[in-house]
Amino acid sequence: MTDTHKILVAGPAWVGDMVMAQSLFMTLKQRGTDVVIDVLAPSWSNPILARMPEVRNIINLPVTHGELGLLRRYKLGKSLRSEKYDQAIITPRSYKSALVPFFAKAKKRTGYRGEMRYGVLNDIRTLDKKILQQTVQRYVALGSLKDLTQAPEIPFPKLSVDSNNLQRLLTELKLNLDKSVVALLPGAEYGEAKRWPIEYYAQLAKKLCEQGRQVWVLGSEKDHTAATTIACETDAVNLCGKTRLEDTIDLLSVCKSAVTNDSGLMHIAAAVDIPLVAIYGSSTPDYTPPLTNKAKIQYLGLECSPCFKRECPLGHTNCLKNITVDDVFNNIEAVG
Repeated sequence: MTDTHKILVAGPAWVGDMVMAQSLFMTLKQRGTDVVIDVLAPSWSNPILARMPEVRNIINLPVTHGELGLLRRYKLGKSLRSEKYDQAIITPRSYKSALVPFFAKAKKRTGYRGEMRYGVLNDIRTLDKKILQQTVQRYVALGSLKDLTQAPEIPFPKLSVDSNNLQRLLTELKLNLDKSVVALLPGAEYGEAKRWPIEYYAQLAKKLCEQGRQVWVLGSEKDHTAATTIACETDAVNLCGKTRLEDTIDLLSVCKSAVTNDSGLMHIAAAVDIPLVAIYGSSTPDYTPPLTNKAKIQYLGLECSPCFKRECPLGHTNCLKNITVDDVFNNIEAVG
């Protein structure tokens, strides 16, 4: 009988990054059926991790974002010692993110050099940004046995869909699939410099509805007001704030295509394998591309791009405003 190889992964703190982390989980599982993966993560990520068949247990981190919470981390780590983890992989580069695996006494604690983590890590990797240019490559590389000399192969994330929950949503929200659906995802938690103008989304929704397509606007409660603007003069359905994260996964799975900013929902749309048009402003697809072969990228690559700022430092956001509604509409036609 083969001994089980237990791995604890300290997951990232953003929706899109957690979806991309599935590529690491898939890579680890390729080692053999005896690999067991538990993920240490904030509780908001439960709905995403629950849709990843590679994950055995979800262990919620009992601290808020940015909080040290040393005693709580110690107690959690101590409670995990009975698991006798063979390895811990720490995806964030902060000192505190490595504490629970250290307190859990995982035998091998792997992570990139950063914030003086000597001692809490005993398998310290060098992050070569020339080789590992993408976030997902950096996650997957941590699953290798040593530092890589070339970028690793990336298996695309694939989130499971709950057909029963989908049918419940269609009934309760009075949705139908009589006509093809285009999902609009106008939010981006990071900041305004990643959001294509709402008035452009509204114009796009109008063109799509006039074409005979359905439009669903998906997002969180924070996106509700913006989505109301999009839907007010069209037949678009504003679902922002009416769905949980796991509901959004299921609803996106039946859409014909999606138009999205560079956001967590962009990565979810890619992971349910629907065609999409991805719009980039202050960020770049060279760093966080949608992990799919079914995407059209809208990125102007201006001289000031990418700045990676939450707000445009020049005050004009031309990286987004100069992407026209017709450009995006034509790409929707191209992807289906």
